[in-house]
Order: sequence, then structure tokens, then C-alpha cells
Amino acid sequence: MAGAAMGGAEAFYERLALALHDAGDAVLPVIRRDPRRAALLAGLAPVQLGFGGAFDFTTTRRLRTALDGFGPDVIVAWMNRAARYCARAWPAPRRAPLVGRLGGYYDLKYYARFDHLVGNTRGIRDWLVAEGWPAERAHMVPNFVEDFVGIAPAILTGPVRLLAMGRLHANKGFSTLLRAMPALPDVHLSLAGEGPERAALEALAGKLGIARRVSFLGWREDRGAMLAGCDIFVCPSHHEPLGNVVLEAFSAARPIVAAAADGPREVIIDGDTGLLVPVADADALAAAIAFLVADPARAARLAGAGRAAFEQHHAEGPVVAEWRTFLARVSKEQR
Repeated sequence: MAGAAMGGAEAFYERLALALHDAGDAVLPVIRRDPRRAALLAGLAPVQLGFGGAFDFTTTRRLRTALDGFGPDVIVAWMNRAARYCARAWPAPRRAPLVGRLGGYYDLKYYARFDHLVGNTRGIRDWLVAEGWPAERAHMVPNFVEDFVGIAPAILTGPVRLLAMGRLHANKGFSTLLRAMPALPDVHLSLAGEGPERAALEALAGKLGIARRVSFLGWREDRGAMLAGCDIFVCPSHHEPLGNVVLEAFSAARPIVAAAADGPREVIIDGDTGLLVPVADADALAAAIAFLVADPARAARLAGAGRAAFEQHHAEGPVVAEWRTFLARVSKEQR
């Protein structure tokens, strides 16, 4: 996995590697150099490589050496950069199959020489097939998130405490959420995250006259505590292949209002486990939030149904079992 220091896909890689190890599997994490991630995975003796650009002449060789020494039954490449290097380091014919794991609609040129691809939503799996990938080699295995039930709450501001989390990027739709806020005078928004849109979002909050009712919290690690401290969680993303934050809100038993991007639309049952509104529609977003503010009993029912969905589909136990079944099945191909 050659991803960034922070991010949902990267965090799930860490959780899955540790969980498979705890389940009794031998796991060798190969990661981009990162002291924090290496310390987290220290019990698995991770291999740290450069995974650089065009002038990185050592990663392929060192990756091949690490794989040969470990003797894997399956190799899983996590996102595009890792896929590019794995295809070079582990050419066919192979002693173990090469699996690409996709958390979005990635450029498939990086995976042309792979044996299997696995997405974390049905939508990604169906897209792979529509793009010409063989159906028998396209799979879906979901993500799991931490179990946040019972976490002590963080102190958030406001009589009605709204929470949104994510990278401050245009895709996340936080500008739409800010434009919904003037219609919600009793609501205070806590926005946790950092990114290139921060200055623009702060300026927009000032222009809309809502700056006093919006707190920009920066990057936070205490997601469970923040969820426990909010009344309603909002995911306004314009583009979201999955949305781990939605699963985390399920875990924390918090009512959710989300824009109907691909991922939230797949995991939320509208009116049952959350409320869905059209993408980039500030008026609809405000109306859905106001509906839950006015009906706490309905909000509680949505939260309870979301928690049940988490326990059945997105908790560590069932998802790790699915991953182990999948990996065992594809590993038999080269034996």
C-alpha cells in the first residue's frame, strides 16, 4: 500500500492487515515509508519502501525480494501506485495470484496484468464488469469500521449539534452543507477535516452570515468521540464511492443525512437507516436536517436501524470472515 499518510482507504488497509493477523493469518504489510504507520503495524514487521516516481530504481527490486522471502499465497495491491509496482515485481507466470483492491473508480490501466479485482461496493464491482473486466474475476468485499458504541462524547457546540467529517475538498460537498445552514438557525455545525478548500469554505461561511455557527476543527483522530457528541451526522459529498464516515456514523448509532452519491446511496436505505437527498441540493439537505431536528423519535429510529446495519454488514467480524473466504478461494488457483 503506497497511499497517503492519512485517508479512509489507508486507514482501512491498516485495520484489515491487523485484523487478518489477529484472525491467525500470516500477513506481510508492504508500505510507503511512514513512521506512524510502521509503528502501528510493528507487530507484523512491515516492509517500508519508497514507492516513488519515475526515478525510483529500487522499489521494484526490493518489493520482489520481500515477496520472494515471504512466499505469499495471495498478493493484494492497495490502490494505483502499489498496483503499478506489484505488476512489475510479480510478473506472470505467478506462484500466487495478484489481486487489486479498489476503493473507487480507478484507472484500470494499472490493473491490466492482475488476476482478480475486488471493490468495496457493488457499484464498483458492476462498473468493473461494465468496463470489460471478466465477471468471474470481479468481486465485492465490504469495508469494516471501528465499533464506536459506548465512546465518551467530545464536547461540540450548539443547541443542535451537527457534525460533518472529511477532507476539505470540493468533492466532499461541504459548500452545499454551508449553503443549507441559513435555513437552520438553531443548528451549529462542527466540520472536522483539513484540505485545499478550507480558506474558501471559511470565506463562504462569512459571506452567508453563519460563521458564528460553524466550527472548523481541523484534522481530528477522535472520530468516535465526535460522533458520540453530535445529534445528527451529515455526509454532503458530491462524489463518494463508499463513504467510511457513513459506516462510522452507523457504528456510533447516530442519525444520518447524506447526499445520494454512489456510496451512501448503496449503503443507506432511505427512510430506514438514514435520509438521502439529491446531490448538491442545499434546500433538500436543509429540509432533511430540519425534519430530524423536529422529530427526535424518528431520528432515534434511524440511528438504531443504522447500528443494526453496522453489526450485520460492516463490523469487523463479518467483514474479516468475508475477506478470509475470498482470499482462501483465489489462493487455490496457483496451487
